[in-house]
Amino acid sequence: MSRISAQVMACAVDAVRAMDFSKKEALTDEVFRVQPHMLASVMAQKGFGVTLEKIDFLLNILLVCFQAMKGSGLTWATVTEDEQERQMQRYLAIFESSARKNDQRRDELLGQHINGHPEKWLVAYVSSETTSWMKRIVPEESDKYVMLAAWNLVNCIAFAKLAGDQSRP
Repeated sequence: MSRISAQVMACAVDAVRAMDFSKKEALTDEVFRVQPHMLASVMAQKGFGVTLEKIDFLLNILLVCFQAMKGSGLTWATVTEDEQERQMQRYLAIFESSARKNDQRRDELLGQHINGHPEKWLVAYVSSETTSWMKRIVPEESDKYVMLAAWNLVNCIAFAKLAGDQSRP
């Protein structure tokens, strides 16, 4: 069950789009205080050869996701580096498994993953944004790192524990 509703997601998107540089900077400072490892995963992209413009795209994804987390009214546990790594390995296992299938079976498997995702509105937002982004950019090898980081943010949020919640891994 999604903890972030469609309405909260839409409000988060609108709020971040309306922010000027100083408000985005303040929100980034808040992300640093509350979810430092999520911000670090964005900032680490430079080490993979990702351009600043593409890092800015990923940072915007993070800001919207974080704003949605805040808008949910829930208290989220801090996502650790270990949790990020666990979610990355989980996602890569799903992706690699589906990549070995024929096109139709791969699409079915990826569709099942998306349809079964606990945060459907985050998935819809990130999927839409990354699809649009890929159409606007000049493709580079490093784009795969941006895509992986964006999906890892979604998965980390989806499986993050809430204060006092023992139901999610």
